[in-house]
Amino acid sequence: MKSVEDYVRSIPDFPEEGIIFRDVTSVLQDADGLHLAIDKMQENLKDVDFDVIVGPESRGFIFGVPIAYNMHKAFVPVRKKGKLPCETVEMSYDLEYGSATIEMHKDSIQPGQKVVIIDDLIATGGTIEAIIKLVEQLGGEVVRIVFLMELAGLKGRERLGGRDVASVICYDGK
Repeated sequence: MKSVEDYVRSIPDFPEEGIIFRDVTSVLQDADGLHLAIDKMQENLKDVDFDVIVGPESRGFIFGVPIAYNMHKAFVPVRKKGKLPCETVEMSYDLEYGSATIEMHKDSIQPGQKVVIIDDLIATGGTIEAIIKLVEQLGGEVVRIVFLMELAGLKGRERLGGRDVASVICYDGK
């Protein structure tokens, strides 16, 4: 039986020499790979008490929505600034080259709600750190964060300050 890692395409020297790019699209393009990835991510939530799943665009949507559906939970999208139609809260954060701003609807998380964040990859942790701040600003409590892949060499988990983080696949490098 294949593991999720067997479906991940590794591309050496992309985007620059010495980097191995872990391509999630090869998981998505295989029905068995996609099914296995969602099941393995969902297994990380079997004993977690939570109310809502939050996921950043776009790959957090891909994995978060089916898990929310399977577990009969609400899903809250986190989008780039200017993409949501109602009143929002926003958070800016630094990227490797530049910065970004993400938003959530102001009414998407209710005070006291227990939140799970789902995304495909943790690298430096900047996006997830910003999402945590938004959830907490709205009164929610992040109880677990689940990733399909983790690039441990970039120390994103450390940036999240001891949060309950789970990843299906952990790569040692960057």
